[in-house]
Amino acid sequence: MPTISQVSGYVAANRDELFSLVQKLVRCSSENTPPIGAESDVQQLIATRLRAAGSEPDVYELSEVSGLTQHRLFHPGRDYRGRPNVAARRKGSGGGRSLILSGHVDTVPRGTQPWTRDPFSGHIEAGRLYGRGSNDMKAGVAASLFVFEALSRLGVQLAGDLIFETVVDEEFGGVNGTVAGRVRGYLADGAVLTEPSFLRICAAQRGGRTVHITFRAAGGVLTEGQFPAGVVDQVTHFLNAVREFRAQRRANCRPHPLYANASDPVPVAVTKIITAPWGTREPITTPEECRVELYWQLMPGETQDEVDREFTSWFDATVGRAPELFPAKPQVEFPIRWLPGSATEISAPLVHELLLCARSVLGRDPAVAGIEGPCDMFAFHEFGVPAVLWGPCGGNTHAADEYVDLDSVVAATQTLLDFVCHWCGVAD
Repeated sequence: MPTISQVSGYVAANRDELFSLVQKLVRCSSENTPPIGAESDVQQLIATRLRAAGSEPDVYELSEVSGLTQHRLFHPGRDYRGRPNVAARRKGSGGGRSLILSGHVDTVPRGTQPWTRDPFSGHIEAGRLYGRGSNDMKAGVAASLFVFEALSRLGVQLAGDLIFETVVDEEFGGVNGTVAGRVRGYLADGAVLTEPSFLRICAAQRGGRTVHITFRAAGGVLTEGQFPAGVVDQVTHFLNAVREFRAQRRANCRPHPLYANASDPVPVAVTKIITAPWGTREPITTPEECRVELYWQLMPGETQDEVDREFTSWFDATVGRAPELFPAKPQVEFPIRWLPGSATEISAPLVHELLLCARSVLGRDPAVAGIEGPCDMFAFHEFGVPAVLWGPCGGNTHAADEYVDLDSVVAATQTLLDFVCHWCGVAD
């Protein structure tokens, strides 16, 4: 059996190999573009490494999971052909607690924003590794996989079962991949999702609600009588009212304790405004149609009925105050599933014991907080599995020149390795 010093120093001694693994994952593009996605190659890469580590991975498509489409958490409308989940179980000797290390391998698309570095290069510069998904969340996936491999290399026999999994389709409110893992039977006494938590133990996630609103009106330029405004006045009226909705949310929503110090616990934002195409190939005319995407976040404990009722009441009142602008009610669609806020109790052993391991690595107590956005952690909570987020630091997430800080990857991975040994127990 390895000594404590061998385990505690393993990641630092093999940091270059860890960084190489992050690079391999980033270089393997896995963009999610609903209803389809391109996660197959990276999942096969991960499965190959699991086999090399002595495991026989369960590589399964979501269509193989009996009862998934009937489950209340399943959300229809995505195509999962050729997009497998991957799982592997390291069987314990008995008497220890079980743990799941989970992460999603899909990323948002590279987008149209200008990158100064190749988004699929894994370029390293000044202690940062750049690339789409480097921070969200391939560095975290690499940390979990590296830990799983390290246990084999070190010859560590755990007392409790350790389950490693990588799931598809978390971005854009997917979550069906995560639900599939639970329905397939991958459950445990605790779970760590290696999202980029900035070396904080995030025991809570915000929820999220997204709505698409389509405004329509007569446009043109040369018309008899008053110059047409198209949809501009409608959209102006709506955007002015968004401030009211934002203030209403702040006034009415009680922050969860892990968000008590947040400057804006329940932000509301306009995330897209689309009218006519740009350029001289398009006529100069007032726009007849405008689509607006409105996104707002939720606290743990808020229900879908109350959140949707609050929005509908505000939106109907906003439109109703200006009947001259709205001869017909704008079209409202919810393009992404309901994403609830969710939390593990701060007093849970999972939180406290991960904090002790992190303290040993970091030399300080990590913050225990709520992460700033939605994710798939709620799916674990819905199945009765305590879960937290723990991962490295980075920046430009979902934007151009996304990066992860490499020193933080080392700290996150070493903490995770120590915690797995502590939580599952090491057999004599």
